[in-house]
Amino acid sequence: MKLAIIGGTKLAVTLGNKYMSRGVDVIFGVRDEFEPKQIEWKILEMQKDKLYGYCTAIESADVVMLCCENEYLPKIVACLNNSNNSEKIIIDCTNGQFCPDLGCNTTYIQQTAGHKKIYKAFNNLGLDYPKSDPLELLKETYFCGDCENEKAKVKKLIELIGFKAIDAGKLQNAFLLEAFYHLRKEITHVKNSSSDYHFKLMSV
Repeated sequence: MKLAIIGGTKLAVTLGNKYMSRGVDVIFGVRDEFEPKQIEWKILEMQKDKLYGYCTAIESADVVMLCCENEYLPKIVACLNNSNNSEKIIIDCTNGQFCPDLGCNTTYIQQTAGHKKIYKAFNNLGLDYPKSDPLELLKETYFCGDCENEKAKVKKLIELIGFKAIDAGKLQNAFLLEAFYHLRKEITHVKNSSSDYHFKLMSV
């Protein structure tokens, strides 16, 4: 299995390194004008076979994880629209803008790219992870999606790098996972705190 992680974010390189440490074949898709500034990205650039453009990375992978900033989603979705990508598992790790009228990123990707195998996961970490979690409190992530066979694969991918995978149901619940993330950020803002707040769902 080849995993493509799309986006030049802290979350992208952190998840990528975690998967590579478990022996997964990982490549990264970044925008054309991307300049590796952080040491992690510079190391990847020196390897020559790790950094590609969005479309090349997506076409080369079996599973694609989207860890990009929202402004680059249209370019990425344009790459996903290639018929060669229709059977790939797409995992959206992003969060839409905090506005009910805008919908959620996962819905946008599904409707625009016409993908059936799309899932939501890791979005509770945030694009700046692990900077957002200096105390390493986050030990779990919530995931949702419709196809049960591929959903089991997504669960295994989550657990492979040490997170507890909590099934949040069908893909229609993706907007709830984004709202969950934004509520955490709003509490941090209201309290004017330099630290982040994290929730976990409790079950009995």
